Amino acid sequence: MDRKKRFTTERLTDDLVVKILSQVPFKSFCRFKCVCKAWLGFSSDQHYLQMLPKIPTGLLLGRGSSVQLVRFSPNDEQIDGILTFLPHYEHLEFVDYCNGFVLCKYKASSTTSSAICRFIVCNPATREWRMLPDTHGSRCETILAFDPSWSTQFYVFNLHKKARDSWQPNICKLEVFSSDLSTWLVDDEWCHPIGVDKPHIFIGGVLYVQKSGNEILVLEGWDAMRERIQPVDFTIKLLADSYSLMDGCFGQSSGLLQCAFLEEGGRRVAIWSFNAYLPCKWSLKHRINMQDAFGRDYFDRISDPRMFSFGRIYFDRTGDGDMFSWLRGYRILALDLERDVLLLIDREAKNILSYNISNGKLSEIQYAPPLWKYYYYVACHSKLPG
Repeated sequence: MDRKKRFTTERLTDDLVVKILSQVPFKSFCRFKCVCKAWLGFSSDQHYLQMLPKIPTGLLLGRGSSVQLVRFSPNDEQIDGILTFLPHYEHLEFVDYCNGFVLCKYKASSTTSSAICRFIVCNPATREWRMLPDTHGSRCETILAFDPSWSTQFYVFNLHKKARDSWQPNICKLEVFSSDLSTWLVDDEWCHPIGVDKPHIFIGGVLYVQKSGNEILVLEGWDAMRERIQPVDFTIKLLADSYSLMDGCFGQSSGLLQCAFLEEGGRRVAIWSFNAYLPCKWSLKHRINMQDAFGRDYFDRISDPRMFSFGRIYFDRTGDGDMFSWLRGYRILALDLERDVLLLIDREAKNILSYNISNGKLSEIQYAPPLWKYYYYVACHSKLPG
C-alpha cells in the first residue's frame, strides 16, 4: 500500500502539487516545508512563489493622489510604497488594490477631458507598470481583479453609473479590461444596484461585491464577453440575522470566501465561511467577544444617553464641538484567518489595531489618517503581464 501511495505521489507534476499547496492554510504550508525538500524549494522558485501562501507585507493606504505603505517588516524597504516610479506621478489618483497590484487613474495634462478615463496598473514590489487603453465615462466605479494563485492575468472592471440623483445608483454599462486581450470588453445591457465603494474581493476567478443590505453579487465568466455573451452573475444572501458589511469585510482562506460582521453594536464579531460546493453554504468559524479586547467602558461610552445615533454614527447631544468629530466605535479593515488576525480601525482613538484571534491580544500599529482607503498588502514579485 505504501509503495502504491509513493508511486501515485511521484506521478504528480510540480504544477499540480503547487496548485494543491496554494489552497492550504499558511501555517500548514510552513509545516509541510519542514518535511519535504521539494516543497521547500517551491517557496524560493520565482515561477511558483506567487501561487503559494505568503506573509503579509503591511498596510497600503490611499487617498486621492497620496499613497503610503505601512510595513510590518523592515526587510521590505525596497518596495516603492508611494509609487514614485510611475509616469504622470503628480496627476495620479489611487483607485484600488488587489493581491499585490495597484490601480491608479491619471490625467496626462490639465487639458485632458474629464470624460476620458486613463488607468495604470502597477506592481510596487517589481516597480513595473502598464497603461491601459483610454475609455470614456464621467461617472464610473472601477475594480481591480488579480489572483496569482489562479492566473497570471489581471482584470479591470469599469462600472458606469446612471443618473446622479439615484440614492443607490444602478450600473448601466459594464466594461472589462483583460490583460491578455489588451482591450476593453463592453456590455451595454448589464445592470445591477451595487455600490462599488463597499467591500469586494476576487478569489479564484470569481468577483464578490456587496450589493445592498445583506446581498452579495457574484460575477464570473467575463471572458465570454468577447463572444458577445453576458457574464454570469447571481446573488447570494448573507445570513438573515447578520448585519451588512458596512463595518465588516471580506477575506479568504484556502480559496473560500470569508465574511466578518459586527454584532450587537460591535460588542461581538462573527466570522463566517462560504462554500458554494456544499449544501450548507455558510458555516460559523468564530464568534469573538470584543468587550474583552476593548474593555466594557469602551462600549458604555457608545451607549451613553448623551449620545444619539444615525445608523452606526454617534453624535454628542451636548452640542460641544463639531458633532461629526464624535464618530464612535470601530470597523474591520482586514480578515486573515490563516494567521488568526483581524485588522481594525478604532474610530475613537484614530488608531489602526491588530487583534489576535487565538490569544485575544489587541495591539496598536499606528495612527489612522481619516477618510483613507486601507488594504492588507501582500507583495507580489511576479512580472506584470503584457
